[in-house]
Amino acid sequence: MVELNLNQFYKACNPSKTIDMANPEDRQYYIDFSAVRGSDIVRELSRTITLLSGDEPTCQLFSGHIGCGKSTELFRLKDALERQGYHVVYFESSQDLDMADVDVSDIVLAIARQVSEQMQAAGIRLKPGYFGRLFGEISDFLQTPIELGAEAEISVGIARITAKTKDSPKLRSQLRQYLEPRVSSILEAVNSELLKPATEMLRQRGKRGLAVIVDNLDRVDNSPKSWGRTQPEYLFVDRGEQLRRLHCHVIYTIPLTLIFSNDYGRLSSRFGVKPKVLPMVPVIARTGEDYPPGLTLLRQMVLARAFPQIPPDDRMARVPELFETPEVLDRLCRISGGHMRRLLMFMYSCLQQEDPPFSAACLENVIREYRDDLLGAIAEDEWNLLLQVVEHQSVRGEEECQTLLRSMFVFEYRDRSGRWFGINPALAETRHYQNWRRKQPAISPPSELEKA
Repeated sequence: MVELNLNQFYKACNPSKTIDMANPEDRQYYIDFSAVRGSDIVRELSRTITLLSGDEPTCQLFSGHIGCGKSTELFRLKDALERQGYHVVYFESSQDLDMADVDVSDIVLAIARQVSEQMQAAGIRLKPGYFGRLFGEISDFLQTPIELGAEAEISVGIARITAKTKDSPKLRSQLRQYLEPRVSSILEAVNSELLKPATEMLRQRGKRGLAVIVDNLDRVDNSPKSWGRTQPEYLFVDRGEQLRRLHCHVIYTIPLTLIFSNDYGRLSSRFGVKPKVLPMVPVIARTGEDYPPGLTLLRQMVLARAFPQIPPDDRMARVPELFETPEVLDRLCRISGGHMRRLLMFMYSCLQQEDPPFSAACLENVIREYRDDLLGAIAEDEWNLLLQVVEHQSVRGEEECQTLLRSMFVFEYRDRSGRWFGINPALAETRHYQNWRRKQPAISPPSELEKA
């Protein structure tokens, strides 16, 4: 009988850890939720590249709640593309960029750096003609020495320039002033000196092409630029045409607010594709009843973290080793609202308080702390917005999205009838919400379409 390894379980519940599908140890923790999320987005992203593109580069957009599992799905996409013969460059843009202050030149240079580093690691050396001159000009413009050899790799040059400007807003601003008028030339050089030759050399080695996945761009601040446009609108709507000009397959994560922006039509037009949105795993149906398929998969997610080597059909028998009663497990799944990271955070908090099996009292203490944190962040006018969303099960416009979705007050789900929104289950248990609920008229029975 496989024993519970407490140390391994603790590591597997770390909410900051992303499952890397290329790693066999990580892969055993993965649960496929596509059947209850409404579609298999990874399959759609992959098919666009492998079947629909031919030899033409593609550019796709991916969004969803922060913490809903996008990074895990992108690692799944990376693994799927690599299995089909693509070289995939995945990186977290938040490691390279200041999310409070991002411009198109920053994103383009970050991509160039990451691709150049991986090509160098693969033994593919590319001559930085334009970039060699650019680095020298930047050094002169900033009037600060940046030591670069004549044949310095593109990644080395970008890394050293970035290091010089990272902690100096003044230098970074000066660099932007120099780079932004030259973005078109930089894009041409990235394509001609890096992406096209890299793709050709990869094909000579039997690869089908090059794909770049830029994760965490959905975390760019929603702060306004000096002329009034928010940072996401500026980057992806106003400058989106430049971001899609890279001559390889690219997937960008984008902020969820853009999906509800008045500029959504322009966004789709700029990139020529409709953004893919990853919803939550439904724990209830839009009619308010339990949604058994979603709950079943969430139970498996929890149990897989403890017993990854045990077949799924046999894991339920091990529930008593993790929870005082099966009801405690179900309570954990329901209160998460189907939000992946929040579910792991609940488990992690329980582990900080006691060893398994977790008691109902321990879980309720963790839930109470979370509910109090949410209540402390919600203002009266936000309650009014929230209750309107609950009543209509829809979010209208960027303001509601910014206020309610980014704050995790409501969650987005999909079913056969389309998109719908529900209140965070922790807020549904508050006195304020319960008092409002008692005043509402009785809800009509669901239609046959809603039952489906």
